[in-house]
Amino acid sequence: RLADADERPLVKDTVMAALGQIGDHRAVPILTRVLKHDVRDELRAAAAAALAGMAAAFTEIQGNPQAEQLGHPEWLALLLDREAGERQSRRLQYRLRNARLRHSQASIEDVDYRSPRGLDRSLFQQLSSGNWIAQKHNLIIVGPCGIGKSWLACALGQMACRQDRSVLYKRLPRLFAELEMGRGDGRYPRLFRALTRADLLILDDWGPERMNGDQRRDMLEIIEDRHGTAATLITSQLPVSSWHEVIGEPTFADAILDRIVHNAYRLELDGESLRKHQKMPDAGTPA
Repeated sequence: RLADADERPLVKDTVMAALGQIGDHRAVPILTRVLKHDVRDELRAAAAAALAGMAAAFTEIQGNPQAEQLGHPEWLALLLDREAGERQSRRLQYRLRNARLRHSQASIEDVDYRSPRGLDRSLFQQLSSGNWIAQKHNLIIVGPCGIGKSWLACALGQMACRQDRSVLYKRLPRLFAELEMGRGDGRYPRLFRALTRADLLILDDWGPERMNGDQRRDMLEIIEDRHGTAATLITSQLPVSSWHEVIGEPTFADAILDRIVHNAYRLELDGESLRKHQKMPDAGTPA
């Protein structure tokens, strides 16, 4: 449907205001032209301008008989609402893809509080709000093998992505290997920037191997750059009291742990391995 001449100023103002909220003025000339003539060419232009949600919504609404009862402002509101939802969905997929979570289907809604492992439900639900990430605090999850530490960490990482925060998951042994290779092939600066810029960095599987000199220096640099500027989540089979020995050199250990532990929440788990009760391991199985 095309706007009457007396409706066009109101519709144009509505377009400008709404597009300002979703942060893209590329649609303004497209939708302004829609007010004047046939929309088929403009739908193709909208899709080409990364407005696929708006173009799809227009096609759906136009095929609905009840659409004739809608005024032009209502049409535009529906189109812009769909476009905003589409962008939010794409943004989430982008966040999740870059996070590279080990358990990609883990979510806080699926957490199993019934298993006897000492999971503090009240504290975990508080952590699920993401306020600790906004406050640049840390989180330590410790417990025996198979108790669900990595799954819980990924569930919190997924929630952070849903809150439009940047997340990066790394298994610590593999991370050290990547950094060592990066020194040789020139990727070290790029790897280091990614580690320090994420709103939430998940370092999975701290210990039990003792760190060597390069690993100690890498860890200190990472933690130092993130201290007070971003949140770090660490999982380990070892109690925090044993981390000093894992780092090895006392001066480095004191500097690293002082920056990790003093403002960290702790989830201390205990009990039987949950894998004993799983017939077929699945990365998406609730933990």
